[in-house]
Amino acid sequence: MKRGLPRVNDRPAGSIDRPTGAGGPDGSADPLSEVLRAVRLTGGVFLDARFTAPWCVLSKIDPEDCRPFLAEPRQVIGYHYVVAGRMLVGVDGQDPVEVRAGETVLLPRNDPHLLCSSIGLKPVYGHDLIQAEDTDGMLRIVHGGGGEATHIICGFLGSDQDRNPLIATLPRILKVDTGRARSSEWIESSLRFAIRGLQRGEVGTSTVMSRLSELMFVEAVRSYAATLPPGQRGWLAGIRDPFVGRALALVHGSLDRRCTAESLARDVALSRSAFAERFTALVGMPPKRYLTFWRMQAARDKLREGRQPIAQVAYEVGYEAEAAFIRAFKREFGVPPATWRRQAQSAGS
Repeated sequence: MKRGLPRVNDRPAGSIDRPTGAGGPDGSADPLSEVLRAVRLTGGVFLDARFTAPWCVLSKIDPEDCRPFLAEPRQVIGYHYVVAGRMLVGVDGQDPVEVRAGETVLLPRNDPHLLCSSIGLKPVYGHDLIQAEDTDGMLRIVHGGGGEATHIICGFLGSDQDRNPLIATLPRILKVDTGRARSSEWIESSLRFAIRGLQRGEVGTSTVMSRLSELMFVEAVRSYAATLPPGQRGWLAGIRDPFVGRALALVHGSLDRRCTAESLARDVALSRSAFAERFTALVGMPPKRYLTFWRMQAARDKLREGRQPIAQVAYEVGYEAEAAFIRAFKREFGVPPATWRRQAQSAGS
């Protein structure tokens, strides 16, 4: 929903203490967990919406709506959790998806989408329905024809990475049944607690919901990855490949390792050419480019969050030579790391 969105928590999604498993059977890092941690989604903006049939709403969150709360988000993931009732969610060119109580639907590409009680209804622009904040800071929508009731919680997660291979490989609509997730008991009990707090207007409930939105995204990605058929191509398929998955775990388990495409090929017991071909086919970019991309993302986070010297940042993301790191950073972001840090700190203040 556009404009006037309240309250954001900027804790990285990967920093949640998740009760899901971490690590493979051989004790190695779980590549999906490592990449989800590296994505560093932030957010947790929530709106409480109550609808009665018939109803139909057009919804989308634009980056400019997030900028008062998130600095220049490059990617936005909208989400809706159904507290009670049911609804249909649709984007252009795809059949609508039914979402029922206890389920969450995410829009990884943040496409404009319809939320409705049934197809064929004339939509109302969501912004036009938003009411003023209540005493707890939540925005509200109450709309519809008085029939079957649906209660949803809306929010978004944002990322300042504009070329993220994980988000790019997800479908336009992604649904997860919270009750069947690996963390189902934890999620469901926390949601019940948070929703009671929302209903009573308790301070701090939005922060709880922001943590839950991050966890629900993690579970949605896990659930989707588990449904991919054998032979599927794409980044998520790479983590299931015994060679590429191991390489991804090595990369994200420790970006400060002095690993190269050649060393990764040795570590997974493939020739350099076979590894590069296999990795590129599954992930969508060559291993050398992938290493550079994620090192630059990690470097940007370190520059934003700390004051360590540029040489130390370079070393921590796998560069022995500061000059090589500066050249790579400038190619990726257009300015040297010191300039980027000054601009980021200025924007943050």
